[in-house]
Amino acid sequence: MPDSPDVPDDVLDRLRALCLALPGVYEEQAWVGTRWLVRKKTFAHVLGISDEYPPAYTRDAPFVGDATVLTFRSDGAELAALVGTGHPFYKPRWHPQVVGMVIEPDADWDEIAELLIESYCLRAPKLAGQVPRPGPCRPPERR
Repeated sequence: MPDSPDVPDDVLDRLRALCLALPGVYEEQAWVGTRWLVRKKTFAHVLGISDEYPPAYTRDAPFVGDATVLTFRSDGAELAALVGTGHPFYKPRWHPQVVGMVIEPDADWDEIAELLIESYCLRAPKLAGQVPRPGPCRPPERR
């Protein structure tokens, strides 16, 4: 079985800081790469991919070569917009809400933070109100 390229330490450190700042999140090693979970549900996963490994990730990636890939959840208009944008985003086929993103050296980390928060809120809607950020992940107020 081929090896996946390593995720650069600076990328892993930045993702770790963003994810672990959210309530109830924990990190674990995935079958390949690192993932972050809330209530036993993965909301972010980062890994290195190469030309053909791991096949579940590379068969849908619109490029050839080594890359660092982040997968996360999205839904509705945001999902359509991300997938429609093209590179660095792409649509893995294994789940309708999963989006893949190539993390490049010039990645927009503010955008990545927003995408991770939205993914978190999709996976843990009851905790969304604890996220210190205005926007669509706030649950509606009860009357």
